Amino acid sequence: MSTRSYQGCWTCKRRRRRCDNARPTCRNCAQRGVDCEGYEVRLRWGSGIASRGRFTGADKPLEENVPPRPKGRRRDLSRERKRLETQAHTQRDVEFHEMINHVEEDVSPKTERSEHDEILFNEFLTNGINILHSTTAPKSMLQPRLPELCQESSALYNICLTFQLSLSATHTPQFFEYLDTSLREFRSELARSTTLADGTLTAGLLLCSIGLMHGLPWTMHIEGMHNILQSRIPKGTPITATPTPFRAHLLEVMGVMDIPCLAIGRQTPSIGIWRRFCQPTGPRHGIEPVTGIPRSLLDLLAGIGLDTTEQSFWDWPGEAGNFLQCYLWEAYRLAGILSIRQWERLHKPFSDSPQNLSTWRQPNSCPADSSTLVSRVLASVDALRMGCLERPNEDPFIKNSILFPLVVAGLEADIMCKNPQWQQTIRRSSLGSRQDHILLGILEEVWHRGDSTLDINALARGKDIEMGLL
Repeated sequence: MSTRSYQGCWTCKRRRRRCDNARPTCRNCAQRGVDCEGYEVRLRWGSGIASRGRFTGADKPLEENVPPRPKGRRRDLSRERKRLETQAHTQRDVEFHEMINHVEEDVSPKTERSEHDEILFNEFLTNGINILHSTTAPKSMLQPRLPELCQESSALYNICLTFQLSLSATHTPQFFEYLDTSLREFRSELARSTTLADGTLTAGLLLCSIGLMHGLPWTMHIEGMHNILQSRIPKGTPITATPTPFRAHLLEVMGVMDIPCLAIGRQTPSIGIWRRFCQPTGPRHGIEPVTGIPRSLLDLLAGIGLDTTEQSFWDWPGEAGNFLQCYLWEAYRLAGILSIRQWERLHKPFSDSPQNLSTWRQPNSCPADSSTLVSRVLASVDALRMGCLERPNEDPFIKNSILFPLVVAGLEADIMCKNPQWQQTIRRSSLGSRQDHILLGILEEVWHRGDSTLDINALARGKDIEMGLL
């Protein structure tokens, strides 16, 4: 049996025949009459010069003939794997940001408003908003603009809901939940604001209203909004030179909230917005709609402790109005005189004027003593209360502004202790709101102590209460 030769000539190998390995040519090839291809070593090039190395797949061992490396080897697989991983990470980042944007859109007031929220908002538009001013609803500048402002400010809508919930006699867990959301939304919106749009300004003032009505911190919001307004204009110039009527109204509301005598227990000092920005640029006639008080009288209230004197209030000429307005303005005018005296008791305990000098002979003072002023303030408030009962449709929201004269008169502790019936007048004039309940509790403590030199601001701060008299 023949065996395959592995050392024969190339011709025998190709023909798969036995070779006798004769040299220089084998005899098998000679007998068959074919050329013997010999026994020399041949280099086999085929389709590439090597199966591995840098010349893999090249027809010639030259640099320019090196073909692209075929995929499938370890390095190429590693590179491909890294490329795919990078692409996957990029895709996940894109999907994550899309998911975040989708979630933010879902929780925004513009896209998700439950039926319960819509009911609360409609209640605020029809009823709750009336608490914010002391003039009739048709004169309100906020009500017709509110839906549009809620589109401008993402925080305003939820703050409206929070305000409506705050009108309940007791604070419910739902109120605190909405209040927490409102605070976070407003602070975030305020941090992003560069010009303080009307919607954001309205949201801030409404949030302040919730605080001043419930003894919660609120003056820091006034300070924050004022800082943004001031940062956009040169120092020493008004906040806005030519405001729209609604913008001017919002600035007036912020100025009224900042008047020192219209708040107790302030945690931040007054900025003086009314005197610095509203008084120099705005009209000095007409009625400010939130307080229902003439602007000329608010000018005097804003100057208490600065340049307003008792004589300034005593000589105030007044403005034309209905009978109920006249009762309210008279109470404010006389309460302003009492407020000056209370401020002087706290800040000027050692006056240069003799203690036995008659009041009417002191410079820049009115001739009436404090007891007379208290009785006249309470008489005006009581007349206003009776007038509202007899004519409920004449000016239905005017009673919203009686807190300032009531509290100022009630702070004359020695006089009130001598006239318990006047204490009852104050209790009877209460509106029954949570704001009235807190203020009446403070006055009851003042009457119990019987000390007219007691600082009501320090007393309120000691209770962590920051109230407004609006």
